[in-house]
Amino acid sequence: MKGPIHHTLRSLQRNILAGIITIGPLFVTYLIFSFLLESLAKAGLPAVQFLAATFPRGWFSNPWLQPALAVLLTLAVLYVVGRVTSLVVGRQLFGLFESLLERLPFVAKIYTSVRQLLDSMMAKKDASQRVVLIDFPIAGQKSIGFLTRTLRDATTGRPLAAVLVPNAINPTSAFLQILPAERVIETDLTMEQAMSMIMTGGAAGPETIRYSPEADSRSIKPTTTAAP
Repeated sequence: MKGPIHHTLRSLQRNILAGIITIGPLFVTYLIFSFLLESLAKAGLPAVQFLAATFPRGWFSNPWLQPALAVLLTLAVLYVVGRVTSLVVGRQLFGLFESLLERLPFVAKIYTSVRQLLDSMMAKKDASQRVVLIDFPIAGQKSIGFLTRTLRDATTGRPLAAVLVPNAINPTSAFLQILPAERVIETDLTMEQAMSMIMTGGAAGPETIRYSPEADSRSIKPTTTAAP
């Protein structure tokens, strides 16, 4: 009697695991996509509600269409802002707006930090920002990180690396690690490949990765020097 029951449980476990492997990537994709749509809808919904109040008989008053209209309106605003800032006059106006933000004590700290992070994440491969591996959370376990900058130890002059380690599946939260530069392994991954691995929990990505320090002939060199 134990044989058939054991076989049934093993078959049930195997099929459930196969279902998780099949549905898992789709579920994660759905969560990310729904989060982005929800964020876009929340950003544009106040404007749609204002238009609905102004034109009560228009499409804006339809509660079923309001989220979709809010998403389209937000995307249109983002496109217009990106288009304007790509022009010379737009860049000058945006620079003036940034200079005003930098005069606000609390807002300046947050805005400048986020701006530097986004600029670093969007940097080209030949820039200082690179995809690396570090020992995290413990020695012997490698985590994918983004080298955001290099600096030096003010006491010893030892080169250090600032590495942002995003959480898998949910890269909106991350850890900032400062460690000796020689403990950073520079990979040959692109930003797109690294983010694909992080978002899918390693399911999507290249077949090979530079993992061993001995195989890495490139070194992390400091780009900034600490003030005396």
